[in-house]
Amino acid sequence: MRIDAGKVELTFLGTRGEIDVRSRQHRRHSALLIRYKDARIMIDCGADWLKRFRAIAPTAIVLTHAHPDHAAGLADGASCPVYATKATWEVLRRLPICDRHIIPLRKAITIAGVRFEAFPVEHSIRAPAVGYRVSVRAGTFFYLPDVARLPHPSHALRGIDIYMGDGATIRRSMVRKNGDAEIGHAPMTTQLDWCAKAGVRRVIFTHCGSAIVGAEPRKAAVLVRRLGREHGIQARLARDGDHLTLHGYAQSS
Repeated sequence: MRIDAGKVELTFLGTRGEIDVRSRQHRRHSALLIRYKDARIMIDCGADWLKRFRAIAPTAIVLTHAHPDHAAGLADGASCPVYATKATWEVLRRLPICDRHIIPLRKAITIAGVRFEAFPVEHSIRAPAVGYRVSVRAGTFFYLPDVARLPHPSHALRGIDIYMGDGATIRRSMVRKNGDAEIGHAPMTTQLDWCAKAGVRRVIFTHCGSAIVGAEPRKAAVLVRRLGREHGIQARLARDGDHLTLHGYAQSS
C-alpha cells in the first residue's frame, strides 16, 4: 500500500560509541532525532546527553537497549513519554520516568505518525537490544546502532531505503560467543553483506568506534565509501549534526 508524501527530517545528534576517544565529527553518544510535523522523536539518550537532551525538546524518546551510552542520559528522568521493550524496562526499572511505554517485539506501533517495529538482535545478554524498522511518510529506514548478529537479515531489511548501522569496527570482528549467544559488534563488512543480500543500496554508519573516531576523517570516509562500492552500496559515515531529509512516496510494509 502506498502512503502519501511528506517530509521527514533526520538529524544525527551524536555518532560516538562507548569509547574514551572523541573528535569534532564524533563527540556525543549516538542518538537520532526524527522531526515530523510537530513531533520530535529521539532514538536513544546516552550518558553524554544527561542534562543536555532537554534543549532538543523531544516529544518522545525511544530506546534500543539499556546500555549507558544509550540510556544513561535519562538518569534524572524525562519530561516526555519514553518507549522501550519490556526487557529494557526491566533493566531500567529504577529510572525516575513516569510516562513509560512498552514497545512489543515484531509488532508495529505508531508514535505521532511514525511507525516503529522492534526487531530483536544479538548484542548483549544483560541489556537485550533491538533494531527499529522506522516507517515515515517519505520512506523506511532501519536503525541498528549496536549489533553482533541480526537474525534473518534479508527479511528484516526487505524494502528499506536506508540502513543505519553499527560503526564500532570496520573489518575486525568484535563478536564473541557466550553460550549459544553472540555478543559484541559485527564489523561494517558483515553488515554490508546483509544489506547487499537484502537489496539495500544506501547505508550510513553511526555509533562509531575507535577505528573511525581516532582516524583521520577523510581517510576513514574514503575507506567506508570504497567498502560500500565493493558491495554495490552507497555507504558513508554519519557525523554529529548531519541532517537527512526524506521526501516523496514510499511503500508501507
